[in-house]
Amino acid sequence: MSFVRSRSARAALLTVPFVAAGLLGTAVAPAAATPAQPAGSLTCRGEGVDPEAPVRYRTETVIDAPLHVVWKLQTDVERWPSWQQHVTSMDRLDDGPFRKGTAFRWTTPVPPNPVTPAPSLDITSTVEQIKRNSCIRWTGPAVGEGLRIDGVHVWTFTKVQGGIRVSTEETHAGPLVEQNVSFATEVLRQGLEGWLRDLKTAAESRPGCPRR
Repeated sequence: MSFVRSRSARAALLTVPFVAAGLLGTAVAPAAATPAQPAGSLTCRGEGVDPEAPVRYRTETVIDAPLHVVWKLQTDVERWPSWQQHVTSMDRLDDGPFRKGTAFRWTTPVPPNPVTPAPSLDITSTVEQIKRNSCIRWTGPAVGEGLRIDGVHVWTFTKVQGGIRVSTEETHAGPLVEQNVSFATEVLRQGLEGWLRDLKTAAESRPGCPRR
């Protein structure tokens, strides 16, 4: 994959988060800010995010819903567009249960902007590690016109008082994100926190979920 290193291409990459491109226009950290560095790293079956990646973010939330509801929403990837605002298409690339080796291709839009004609990012994710009702780790590239981000994403699901704590950590690597690590980290933060908000809303609105 060749990389376009022009100023326009670098700007285009950094306006689009890996999981929630529609967040363009929200406040972002100045380029000189220091990216947040998580304490430790999430793992699934002993494997975590890319330790060498320049961009990393970790966050979590507690969801007041049964574990099986949260797990089903997250692993029934073909239904992501029904509850994730910024997932516009999804294609499961294999059949059967969600398992190690499962692959899926999905898209997220690139908002209109003056620096790139790319209408969307195409993301192909492959499950590398999984433990039912406990954790998932997938990897894969996000590709647009002249753009590529190599991502590693880990999720953990833990029963706690008040519901299920969902923790997520993701890393991005590639020549273009290295041009402005602080900005790329802030964009990733917005994407992951938006994903958790959507997951929480979808899970807690399911019929029969407890209300505290």
